Order: sequence, then C-alpha cells, then structure tokens
Amino acid sequence: MAQFPSLPARLPLPNSRDLIALPLVLGLIYLIAWAGGRMSAPYVIGQSLPITLNPIALPQYALYTVLRMAAALGVSLVFALAYATLAAKNRFAERLLVPALDVLQSVPILGYLSITVAGFVALFPGSLWGVQMAVIFAVFTSQAWNMTFSLYHSLKTVPRDLQEVSSTYQLSPWLRFWRLELPYAMPGLVWNTMMSVSGGWFFVVAAEAITVGGHQVMVPGVGSYIALAIQQRSLGAIGWAILTMLVVIIAYDWLFFRPVVAWADKFKFESSASGPAPESIVLDFVKRTQILRLMGFIPALFWRLSMRLNKPRSNTFSSHSRDSLEKGLELFFGLTLTLAVIAVLIEMWRVIPREYGWGTVMHVFLLGGATALRVFALVLLASAVWVPIGIWIGLRPQWAQRIQPLAQFLAAFPANLLFPLVVVVIVAFHLNVNIWVSPLMILGSQWYILFNVIGGAAALPSDLKEASRNLGLGGWLRFRRFLFPGVFQSYVTGAITASGGAWNASIVAEVVSWGSHTLVATGLGAYIAQATARGDVSHVVLGTGVMAIFVITINRFVWHRLYKFAETHWRLD
Repeated sequence: MAQFPSLPARLPLPNSRDLIALPLVLGLIYLIAWAGGRMSAPYVIGQSLPITLNPIALPQYALYTVLRMAAALGVSLVFALAYATLAAKNRFAERLLVPALDVLQSVPILGYLSITVAGFVALFPGSLWGVQMAVIFAVFTSQAWNMTFSLYHSLKTVPRDLQEVSSTYQLSPWLRFWRLELPYAMPGLVWNTMMSVSGGWFFVVAAEAITVGGHQVMVPGVGSYIALAIQQRSLGAIGWAILTMLVVIIAYDWLFFRPVVAWADKFKFESSASGPAPESIVLDFVKRTQILRLMGFIPALFWRLSMRLNKPRSNTFSSHSRDSLEKGLELFFGLTLTLAVIAVLIEMWRVIPREYGWGTVMHVFLLGGATALRVFALVLLASAVWVPIGIWIGLRPQWAQRIQPLAQFLAAFPANLLFPLVVVVIVAFHLNVNIWVSPLMILGSQWYILFNVIGGAAALPSDLKEASRNLGLGGWLRFRRFLFPGVFQSYVTGAITASGGAWNASIVAEVVSWGSHTLVATGLGAYIAQATARGDVSHVVLGTGVMAIFVITINRFVWHRLYKFAETHWRLD
C-alpha cells in the first residue's frame, strides 16, 4: 500500500538550488496573476475582441490557452475522483452513473456550448469571465470523461489480495481509497490525464471560437488564432500556430508530465524488482530544492489528519437486515428508472411528430448509421495498429519517455489544420468524400487507444513478466497469452473514449471547407454541423440526441461487455 510523506522534524535549510527555484516560483505566480487580470476584462455581448495573426502575439495567446486548459484539468480531476469513486463503490449508483457517463461522453462539444454559454455569460454580466468560464467548461467536457472512465475501471479491478490486506488492517473506506485504491489506479490515471490534455488541444479551436446570442466570440488564444487563420486562408499563420503548439507541448511535457510519470512509477503493482524507472530532471531538482519541499507540508498534514478517520466501521446491521435493505433499494432504484424511461418515451412520442416528423427522425437515424459504420471501422483499424505498438513502447520505459512528447503533439494536432490538404486532394483527384474525410475523425481519438495501452503495458507486474520469460513464452504466444490479456482492460478504456471522441470529431470532419470549396460527407456529424451553422437549435438537439442513443447502445452492447469479460477472465490477481 502507498506510503505518504511524514511531517519533518525541523524546517529544511535553503540551499543553492533555492536561488533558482524562488525566482521561478515568484515569476510563475506573477505571470498567472497578470494573465488572470487580462482574461477578466470588462466585456459586453457584441463587442469584438481584437485577434491578430501577428506571430508576436502567439506567446501571450498560448499562455491564455494553457491557463484555461489547466483550470479545466483541475475541475476534471475533482470530477473524476468524485464521480468514478461513487460509481465504483455503490452498485445502485453505478447503474445510473455509468450510463449517464456514456450520455455525457456522447454529447458533442457544440452541444455543450449551445446549451451552457448563455448561462455562464448571465452569471458574469459585463465581464469577460462569463465567456472564459464557457470556454473552460467546453475544454472540461473534452477531458473529464476519459479520466473518469480510467479511474472507474481501475477501482473496479483492484487485486483481491490487496483488498484482503486492507480488510485485515481494518482500513476505513476513506483511508482504503487514499492508500490503496487511488495509488493502484495512479499509473493509468496519469497516462489518461496526458491524453485528456492533448484531447483538449484537439477541440480548442471549437472552444475558443463560440457563438453567443447570434454573435461569434473569439477569446484570445491559440484556438481562436487557428480559427482566424483558417478563415483568412493564411498558411503562414497556421505554420506559426503549429510551431507554438509544438513548443508548448514539449514544455509542459518536460515540466509537468514527465515528472508526474516518474513520480507515479512508485505506485506500480508488483512484488519483484522492476526494470529501469522513468527519470525526470525536473523531479530530481524539486526533491533537492528546500523551498519546493516545503509544499510537501500540506499533503503531510492531510495524511496525518486522514489517519484520524481510520476507524473501523461497527457492524450495526445484521446480515439479514442488510440484505433486506439492499433488496429494497434495488427495487426502488429499478422502479424509479423504469418510470423515468416511460416518461421520456411518452414525451418523445408527443414531441417528435409535432417538431420534426417521423420521416425526419428516421433520416437522422440513417445518417447516424453511416457515421457509426465509419467510427467502428476506424476504431478497429486504429486498434490493429496501435495495440502492438503501445505494448512495445510500454514495456520499454526509455522509449516511452522519448515518444511521449511526440504522441502528445500528434494527439493535440487539430484536424482543422489538415482541411486545406484534404480539400485540395479530394477536389484534384475527384475522390469519394464519404471515404476520404473519415481519417479526420480518428486523427485525434486514436491516441486514446495508444496512451491507454502504453499505460497498461507499463503497469504490468515485473513478476509476471519474469514468469512469462521463465516459461519460454515468446512471439505470438506471449502476446496472446500474457501481453494482450494484461493490457485488455486498459485497451477497452481507450476504445470507449476513442469511439466517443470519433463521434465528436465527426462534427468537424464530415464538413470540411477551405476558401470557396466545402465538402460534405453523408453522416450525423455533418447534420449537426450544418444545423449549428444555421442556428437551428431544435435540429441540433435532435442530432445530439440520436448521437447519444448510438454511443450509449454501442458502449452497452460492445465495449462494456468486453470490459466485463476482462474483469471476470483476465484480472491480474
């Protein structure tokens, strides 16, 4: 079980590294405060915010975008901890929260923006904070679901022997979570957090160029810079934006994610010595800097206080009373859910003929079938490519550290930047739009599979690796009997989020334009994108609802069944 820092006997004395750390910390605090002040300027709807394509403005725009994504990441972590824990710990809540998570994942980012922007703006009248909150919330919706799925699946598969040890030591639920379950889930959560941040970059163009009350608002940032460059067909500005994204991704990988990956390596579940651990110069610097080590007082105090909560629960109810209570709650939950479904179906039967007509609804479902066929084929193709590559990388920590920044950059690369090339190639060679725009749908979401498989392979216990070598397993037999079963749970997590990401990306990928050329593929994403462009909210709601039905159905009958199979047949305990 995880061991956490204890309170030091005396305050550490400063050393030479503090002369470097102190100005850096103070400078970072000043930079965040300065940017926060600029991002909360007075603003009224209809007022145009100045956006320039001058490359000199890109560092400032990058700072704004990074702060928004950092705020969204913090909210996503809190949401994932609360939501996934409740779903994993309470089987009654699980029956509601997991399907609800499928629904939340299936709603495209444009759907969230069209619903929430007006509310955030009303909360902060006369201030740019309302628009900033709407952008942060949009980025949150591109980050939170993947992290929540990862944590939920990890909490559901904690090895039984570790659970028995925690019961032997009579750990309270609070302490069991912080000292056993969350540390066990940490490696997968870290890799999925990296993927979520990259996914936020992928959707940042849509998030930073939003429509409020019929007015398009572009808040200063890299995403709005890219959107303006595409509007003005400025290839030079697009090149500068790509370079800026590359620099920023390398910077936060080196300063944040590489230290976190090296720190999380100590939580790997294994009973024998592992291979070379990931390294980080920044983490080593922090450990040797006394001022930064003072920040460890806060978690140390937290764990000291949490020990007081380690009180074994008294067995108040008899087993018969507990069983009766659980059956009663199960009956109440089932009845409530049935009544809710019936009420929704009745409302749909009343509204659909009046607002849309059954013919329109059937047409939208056929469009959803076309997009579903693309998504399913693309996820299978991405799985065939990235599962073996991800296993190979995850088993080699040195290669994982080298490839990590490149994978993050490719995952963050917005599909919009490839529109000029795609449009020109399709028009020049008279290609089928329905086929050749499909790769844009998987461009960003395929990396969910790679990152999850890398995290799963990196977390494989060393004793099982040694056992497979001692048994002489090699080649295809080792892959089929050990490696693929070992990463299968992580792969299913990545496949669920990759499928949901591809559905979201279909809104961007099925309608591509550059200059006077606009190409529209047959699919549900194109339907939602065109309805959004017309301002037709009712048809946006219809398209979003149909997309939610497809995603939930596929997740229920394909991905979650595969996950249950992995949970019952391929557990590493």
